[in-house]
Amino acid sequence: MNLKDYIANVPDFPKKGIQFKDITPLIGNGKAFQYATNQFVKFTKEIKADIIVGPDARGFIFGCPVATQLGIGFVPVRKPNKLPRETIDYSYDLEYGSNTLCLHKGDILPGQRVLIIDDLLATGGTIEATINLVQASGAVVAGIAFLIELTALNGRDKLQAYNVKTLMSY
Repeated sequence: MNLKDYIANVPDFPKKGIQFKDITPLIGNGKAFQYATNQFVKFTKEIKADIIVGPDARGFIFGCPVATQLGIGFVPVRKPNKLPRETIDYSYDLEYGSNTLCLHKGDILPGQRVLIIDDLLATGGTIEATINLVQASGAVVAGIAFLIELTALNGRDKLQAYNVKTLMSY
């Protein structure tokens, strides 16, 4: 199946000069969404992951069905003040400003093999922060999976030490 047939290009969103890759047509099509999910399931089995981690919010969309299909857990990575229990936090710099990501302390156990799933690899900042959270938990990043990779932004350069799977590249 050609998943690119289910991605809508939106020019000048969220600002002029950006060609936004809208995944909502893909997740709105049962067969395309199932196909993408099955590709992630296959990768999860290959790397023998114990648990799935997904960054807020589109990592939830792809991570939860994979975890459910395999009968393993899913751990959300969220922005500050979104998780009610004690968290592990990681702050990082953006081009203009900074961001912080958090996960519940104890949701990932030391030694667990983790697959991180997200919709898009661009510059790699969000995934790099997520990797740091996983490692701070004492777990191992077994792999990282994306629906889309924007190759011109070189995000993969930050992930050379990891097993990375992308379903589409632009």
